[in-house]
Amino acid sequence: MAVAAVARRLGVAPATLRTWDRRYGLGPSGRTAGSHRRYTPDDVARLLVMRRLTLEGVAPVDAARAAVEADDTELASAARTAPALPAVHVEGDEHADDADGDHDDGFTEQFLGTVGAPGGDGADDDQAPEPEQEPRGRARLRALPGGATSAGPAAGPPAASGPRSVSAPAPSSGRVSALVDAALAYSRTACDNLLVLGPDGDPASWWTDLVKPAWLRLSERTVLAGPGEMPEVVLATAALRALRHYTEEFERAVVEAGGPPANHPSRMRKIVLVFAAPDEVVPLSAHALAAALAAQGSMARIVTGPASTHRSVELVTMVRPTAVVLATTQNKPDLDVVHAVNESYPDLPIFVGLRADAAASDLPFGPTVQRVRSFTGLLHEVLAVLRSR
Repeated sequence: MAVAAVARRLGVAPATLRTWDRRYGLGPSGRTAGSHRRYTPDDVARLLVMRRLTLEGVAPVDAARAAVEADDTELASAARTAPALPAVHVEGDEHADDADGDHDDGFTEQFLGTVGAPGGDGADDDQAPEPEQEPRGRARLRALPGGATSAGPAAGPPAASGPRSVSAPAPSSGRVSALVDAALAYSRTACDNLLVLGPDGDPASWWTDLVKPAWLRLSERTVLAGPGEMPEVVLATAALRALRHYTEEFERAVVEAGGPPANHPSRMRKIVLVFAAPDEVVPLSAHALAAALAAQGSMARIVTGPASTHRSVELVTMVRPTAVVLATTQNKPDLDVVHAVNESYPDLPIFVGLRADAAASDLPFGPTVQRVRSFTGLLHEVLAVLRSR
C-alpha cells in the first residue's frame, strides 16, 4: 500500500507516517518496480498497533517499541480487530507517496467520518470513504494528554460499516479511543456512528463501558481549540442525541408490542424524578440513568432549568414520584434540595450520587436518604425500590 492509502486506513496524515518511519523504524519494507517503497500487510498491522496504543495514552516511544516487537499473532489480531478511527482525506500530497525521501510539506485535511478494518465487503483500501455532508478542516493535532492514563493495550471489536448497535458486548478500549479521537476532530458524524444505541441495547453498559471512559479521557486533554470548537460539547451532544433516539425507538417498540404509551397512567404511577445539584448543568449520567430505567420498564423524568428548594418540593408534590435522585459531578454539591424534599416527604426514597466522601456527612440522616458512589449502584438501588412498590 502507498503512503496515502495507509494514512487513510489509520486516519493520520502522511507526514505522521514519515515521522514514525524516521524516529521509530515503522516504515514501508516493500518495494515495487521503480524502487517505490510500499507498506506490506505486516507494516500496516504494526502501524495499527502503534496507532491504538498512542490513542490509549501510551507514550509514542513505548508504543513504537511494542509495535516493533509484536509477534505474528498480535499483528493478525491488530489487522482483524482494528477499531473504527477518525479518517482524514489528504489533498495535494497523494503523489508524494512515490518518493523515498521525506516530504513534510504543508497539506490540507478534510474529515470524512470513520474508517474500519478491511473486512469481507471487498472494499478497496485505496478508496477513501464518501464524505457525509460534514466538511471539516484542520484535523491536525489539537490535544495533549493532561494526566496519566492506565489504559492497557487491548484490541478493539471487529469493525463494521455504518452505525452499530451497542447491545450485549461491552466496547473495548479501542472503541473508546476512537470516540475520543472523533470528538477531538469535531466530527458529529463519527461520534454518532460510534454512539448508536439500538432499541435492544443496554444504556447502562453503553454509559459505563463507552461514554463515561471517553468523557474522562477527554477531560484529561488540554485542547487548543478555535472559536466555536469544544470537544466535550461534540461528545455530549452526540450522546444526548443517541439517548433520545434510543428512547423514541424503545417506546415505539413497546407500543407496537401492545404495551401502553409512555404517558399512560399505568406507567406514570411509578416515576422517578432526577434532579441536578443547584447551579449545575444536568450531567450526562442523569440522562443515561433515565434511559437505563426506561429500558427496565420504569419511567424517569429529568428536571432541567432552575429548581430552587421551594420549586423542587412543588414538583415532588405535583408528580408524586416513587423515588427521587440527585445526580451531580461536584465534590461538594449544594444539598439543600435533598434536605427540603426529605423534610416535606420523610418517607420518600432519595438517592444521591456522590463520589467524594467529603460531602456525605452533609446528607440528612435517615433511612430513606441513601448515598450511592457509582452509576451501576445507583441504577440497581433505584430499581430495587421501584420493584418493591
